[in-house]
Amino acid sequence: MEAIKLAGLKPANVFGYFEEICSMPHGSGNTKIISDYLVNFAKEQGLRYSQDADNNVIIFEDGTCGMEDHAPVIIQGHMDMVCEKDVNCPIDMDKEGLDVTHDGDYVYAKGTTLGGDDGIAVAYALALLADRSIPHPPLEVVITVDEEVGMLGAVSIDLSELKGRTLLNIDSEDEGIFTVSCAGGATATLTLPVSRRAVHGPCVRLVVEGLQGGHSGVEIHKNRANANKVMGEFLSRIQKVIPLCLTTFAGGAKDNAIPRSCEAKMVAMGVNLGRINEIAEQLQKEVRETYNEPEAVVQAYDVDALGGNALSTEDTAKVIALLCAVPNSVQAMSEAMPGLVQTSLNMGIARLDEEKLSLTFSVRSSVNREKKDLLNKLQELVEFYGGSYSQMGEYPAWEYKENSVLRDTMVRVYTQMFNKTPEVVAIHAGLECGLFGEKLPGLDCVSIGPEMHDIHTSREKLGIASVERTWNFLLEVLKEL
Repeated sequence: MEAIKLAGLKPANVFGYFEEICSMPHGSGNTKIISDYLVNFAKEQGLRYSQDADNNVIIFEDGTCGMEDHAPVIIQGHMDMVCEKDVNCPIDMDKEGLDVTHDGDYVYAKGTTLGGDDGIAVAYALALLADRSIPHPPLEVVITVDEEVGMLGAVSIDLSELKGRTLLNIDSEDEGIFTVSCAGGATATLTLPVSRRAVHGPCVRLVVEGLQGGHSGVEIHKNRANANKVMGEFLSRIQKVIPLCLTTFAGGAKDNAIPRSCEAKMVAMGVNLGRINEIAEQLQKEVRETYNEPEAVVQAYDVDALGGNALSTEDTAKVIALLCAVPNSVQAMSEAMPGLVQTSLNMGIARLDEEKLSLTFSVRSSVNREKKDLLNKLQELVEFYGGSYSQMGEYPAWEYKENSVLRDTMVRVYTQMFNKTPEVVAIHAGLECGLFGEKLPGLDCVSIGPEMHDIHTSREKLGIASVERTWNFLLEVLKEL
């Protein structure tokens, strides 16, 4: 194994494996290549492994000398990544690896997400398994698929072979912050049937772009605008001035990423582009003032006259009404933990095709009742407008464990190593620990990770020095377990 663009970075074995991971496509739903890579690694290392039909992989390694009889420790992460890229990026993320590089302080990928979430967990695990000189108890390394699209791998995986009840999840993005509880969630899709008819007339392209986007869990409270909701408001304001017929609507790519851009096309007789852009200018001003969106753009453009199919004014009105009616972003804050988002949702994907409008949401809450109420509200709304509701990937909240040997050990080791006390927090984002806890009664788990910024966006970057510090911390913790 020889790193090329990340050569010289330390720890060399971790960054070497990370670069190999980046060299292969591994977006959610496209994990066969990386899953087989993990299996081949296990074979080469002479380790027992299992690979299921969904591509989840478990690798087992005995404890090192003197630690053979210790209780096993589960090291856990996920192999899939969120595939987002800049508009002008030529990389086909379904087929190609990433153009990974670094600036001395951070590793990043040119024009795309980096997949540090959660490729770094896989790299840590492989480096740990490959180096027999590292003291550790028996290890059960669990690498799941499709965490980013509803934790589907954690839902389907069979954990009956696992003996460990101590789990280190490496799927956090803040060094020195230990996550010990997280929200539960689900992915909800609203489908509204529409009909089309032949329409002839001036066609206008509407654009919302320049928004920051970000992770719909850990960044949902950062006052960032949702492009799909902004477009819904844009259309609503135009509709009050002139009747219109929608032809296209497309915004967002992932339910768990706050959409940065949205585009729609409409046909309307007597179009006054200047009047529409007056509406756009006012809305843009409001978005920039209301949200943390200094670069927000709302604009209308002339396009060629349409001779084709468009929604009726009635169906267009229903689409706009639903877009405006659905809730979005933070719905409740926690009283028990000030500053923690308790319940939220994100309209991550909006698509209008020939026969339907589809809206896909990531719904989260640390209170199961509030999650259910919010999902029910979405269902009632779409059914009121004549549509249907579907749901997938529901997962439970990971509840705080008052007595945790693992947490206490990690806090003690971290304080001794770095002469400061780590933060112990709950987060408003999905981690697989809740699902693992359901399958492994009595599980004691903590989630950690090195410093990462702007995950799920093309601005994502991974702190080099933080990767090394977190690696050294991981090794010290394993000595104590």
